[in-house]
Amino acid sequence: MNQKNTSLITMVRAAVELDYPIKRGDKEIKTIELRKPRAGEMRGLSLTDVLQMEFNALNRLLPRITNPALTEAEIMNLDPADLLQIGSEVTSFLLSKKMRGEMNEDVYQSS
Repeated sequence: MNQKNTSLITMVRAAVELDYPIKRGDKEIKTIELRKPRAGEMRGLSLTDVLQMEFNALNRLLPRITNPALTEAEIMNLDPADLLQIGSEVTSFLLSKKMRGEMNEDVYQSS
């Protein structure tokens, strides 16, 4: 793998620190790492539903892109604030560079 590919992989990950850690056996998961989904990992999902952070779409997608891999039961038991944080990261992965730039520009201009 060349240097360019390595830096690209680094850019498509995000870590979310949970306000309410997940208990898995005798372990506590305090941080979830998310990876930008590839097209195949979006199979069976509506992009619109994912962008709108629709629960059922996130519940199907998150086990595919989280580390440690979350189970559907763990996702169902997440605190809503943690789910919102995770969902926000997922939606940011789906925006193009141009859209992210335009959004940042709009926020800056409206301030």
